Amino acid sequence: MVFIKDKRKLYKKVFIIIGLLVISLVGYGVYWAFFDMNRLPTGEYLTEKTSPEGTYTLKTYLVDGGATTSYSIRGELVFNNKDKKTKNIYWNYREETANIEWIDNDTVIINGHSLDVSKDKFDFRNQ
Repeated sequence: MVFIKDKRKLYKKVFIIIGLLVISLVGYGVYWAFFDMNRLPTGEYLTEKTSPEGTYTLKTYLVDGGATTSYSIRGELVFNNKDKKTKNIYWNYREETANIEWIDNDTVIINGHSLDVSKDKFDFRNQ
């Protein structure tokens, strides 16, 4: 009888661990499929501006979402002095133009949204 109780406890722990693992994988899958900024559509090139010291270049693209959605703007940060991969830092829905203004070497304003390019991202889906 003692052996059966220990076995039930073991099965319960294994079931909980497997359940948490499945929930984690599903959660990551949803994030990857719907919210990962690295999976954004490419779009059509609009404009670009380089930071005052030339460290970064911000390129913007117009993305056509198809017949049932509006246009979006995607902002891609290029690291000019480093061999780093570009990263998407701006994604906003229902925009067709991109106004870029660099405040200093690390701060940019894109269509009224101020971003510190070293750490910030703007994604309308998270607002």
